[in-house]
Amino acid sequence: MRPFPGAIETLQALHKRGVQLALLTNGAADFQRSKIDKFGIEQYFHCIVVEGEFGVGKPDKAVFAYALHVLQRTPQEVWMVGDNLVHDIAPALALGMQGIWVDYARTGLPKTAPCVPSRIIGTLPELLREE
Repeated sequence: MRPFPGAIETLQALHKRGVQLALLTNGAADFQRSKIDKFGIEQYFHCIVVEGEFGVGKPDKAVFAYALHVLQRTPQEVWMVGDNLVHDIAPALALGMQGIWVDYARTGLPKTAPCVPSRIIGTLPELLREE
């Protein structure tokens, strides 16, 4: 278990820029919290929503709505960055957020994709580039 290349550095850079960050993760609370603790990333987030603690996970709109509430942001002010088109990007777009899909495999958008992301990147450090 290790973070994606450049993930910690990207979190540090965004945090340094004053960007409010939320972490929305599906899965059991113990497992997800152990990953968060192992990599020491809690410090970068203003809001952490773990499915096993919250009661529902992505793509449930309540997860996104809760994060927006905690951050005190409107959907139009927010980027959702994720590697899953169904659970991360499609619900974010439906709520009016920018959906940034991380295509780690660099395979391109599938013809059967459930949505068209606002932006496609191959690595997390690409978030730091102006587009």
